[in-house]
Amino acid sequence: MSEPSGLRLDGVSRRYEGSGRGVESLSLDVRPGELLALIGASGSGKTTTLRMIAGYEAPDAGRIALVGATGTERDITREKPQRRGFGMVFQHYALFPHMSVQENVAFGLEARRMPKAERLAQAAEALASVGLAGYATRSVQVLSGGEQQRVALARALVIEPNVLLLDEPLSNLDPTLRQATRDELREMLHRLHITVVFVTHDQEDAFAVADRVAMLCAGRLEQVGTPEDLYQAPASAVVARFVGRGALVPAHAEGDAAVVTIGAVQQRGPLGSAPDARGRAQLAVLRPESLTVVDAADAESWRGIVHTRRFAGDHYVYRVGDIAGTDDMLEVRCEHGRHAEGDAVGVRLRSRPIALVAAAGAP
Repeated sequence: MSEPSGLRLDGVSRRYEGSGRGVESLSLDVRPGELLALIGASGSGKTTTLRMIAGYEAPDAGRIALVGATGTERDITREKPQRRGFGMVFQHYALFPHMSVQENVAFGLEARRMPKAERLAQAAEALASVGLAGYATRSVQVLSGGEQQRVALARALVIEPNVLLLDEPLSNLDPTLRQATRDELREMLHRLHITVVFVTHDQEDAFAVADRVAMLCAGRLEQVGTPEDLYQAPASAVVARFVGRGALVPAHAEGDAAVVTIGAVQQRGPLGSAPDARGRAQLAVLRPESLTVVDAADAESWRGIVHTRRFAGDHYVYRVGDIAGTDDMLEVRCEHGRHAEGDAVGVRLRSRPIALVAAAGAP
């Protein structure tokens, strides 16, 4: 396969009359050979973005371009889907039940009028590349969900696409198979050295597969970065609430410390990422691993009641509520399980960096 192309979206917008949904002035670069995930809640614009990249919908404004290895750009904003040379794997795979595995993979080559012997040979190579050598004559109806996904992937790859587009690629798999397939999919796509854009509503899928993640909210790009960037240094309260688990509570920065206030009790912890604090109300992002449970007699802790206690293998997860000064539950990860549901406990900060974000609507 030739060197992969990158993608550039420059001020792309798509509006739907009456629904209030769409995409607004989206600018985003996808690097050659990169796996980029688009995440966000329903209606955030991620599927609309994917469809505009594929050519199934035209933007109302802005530009979409393929970027070559030397930096040259080819404007594809108005090109028909078949001229873009992209491969696409749909959420429900769209395999033909009356065709064999090999015939399904070769279907796109048949549409290009390639001779039968040649297209079957290329289909066999594509199946081998996704670990399905020897499956050529099988019916797709006898395959597992993970095997069907790989057939759909081989069908997209056999045309040697400039870019591969995946729409919720793991959503049809059961939880056990889904976890195993994440690592397999990432390794396979990196081995094939192809540029990939995939849509998912599941942040765990995005974090496990993607090199970078772009989060959309109400049609706008909130943040793009590595999974670690979005989790440890969220750019906004919207990102902090969507990515990972945690509570957002009032706080401010003092030097290299985050000062977190709940009710009448302040605690200090190491300051992680923080926005420009001038005149802006701020919130601390309290992740479960940044907290610990202590005895309720600890006067410097935030005191509350254990609502739930969950065993998670090498640790326990407590949800502590009824804390004076907040309606939020604090989710706490602990190595011990000595407290029961209904117990009065205290919650303390661990010595871990705490990210601050601007409060929604803050000036």
